Amino acid sequence: MGYGLPALEELVESFRKIKGVGRKSAERMAFEVLNFSDEKAEAFAASIVNAKKKIKKCSNCFNFSEGEVCPVCSDPERDRSTVCVVEDARTVFALENVRNYKGTYHVLEGAISPLEGKGPAQLRIKELLERINNENIGEVIVATNSTAEGETTAMYLAKLISPLGVKVTRLAYGIPFGGELDHADEITLSRAIEGRREIN
Repeated sequence: MGYGLPALEELVESFRKIKGVGRKSAERMAFEVLNFSDEKAEAFAASIVNAKKKIKKCSNCFNFSEGEVCPVCSDPERDRSTVCVVEDARTVFALENVRNYKGTYHVLEGAISPLEGKGPAQLRIKELLERINNENIGEVIVATNSTAEGETTAMYLAKLISPLGVKVTRLAYGIPFGGELDHADEITLSRAIEGRREIN
């Protein structure tokens, strides 16, 4: 239902374009923004434009970065023999908050999902294999979400990588099936990393 206010309707529809945001949530955010002062609203809009201009994909792992290479890949203290494979950059941020993982990451930019027309060719799997071939990687931790798509992707990667002589492990989950890693708390994520198991 419209509000008779085209500008408000446009704002609500803009928020609805964010994945996972429904009509009610979009309305709440729109009304919150309307209560901002002019200065706060301008700063809010400027931060979105600034982030879009400055943040890009790391050329090595495809995590978000303000430079050619992200802070994790450029950190000489990270353990480059271990790579944690995730679906998106949100999971990188969640795992970094745990602070007990010292390896690097590889962002697939999604999961295998035939219903969405997304197969292995649409993911950053080729780039992951190139890293395995070119870098001294001994373990690949598959940290895809605990969903049907995440599990399918995990099994596909295990079958692809195991023959290369690289250990492939899967996070131990303390979250229900269908849960997303970036929603899990730090203790759960920490235990998931420590209790990871090898995929046969």
